Amino acid sequence: MNTVDSIWAFELAHRGAEIAERLDVAGVRFAPGLLAVTAAEPAVRIAPSPSPEQAQAAAEIASSVSDENLRKSIERAVSLSLAGGGSDRRL
Repeated sequence: MNTVDSIWAFELAHRGAEIAERLDVAGVRFAPGLLAVTAAEPAVRIAPSPSPEQAQAAAEIASSVSDENLRKSIERAVSLSLAGGGSDRRL
């Protein structure tokens, strides 16, 4: 299997036995070289911009968290989730 560079080849070679076992093959070999090209590059997702109402709702949800850094992280995550309008994951 090709890797992007010799560093990855070296690192993966040390786990070669484990990888081969998981793939249910006799063995694997890693070497730097050209990688397979995918059919299309994944689309870049742009984070939605939360409305003032969504930002306020997020602040209210996170308000009980006493740690300021954690509270700000939760506010950001909740506001982005609310602005995103749901999940694009398929079940």
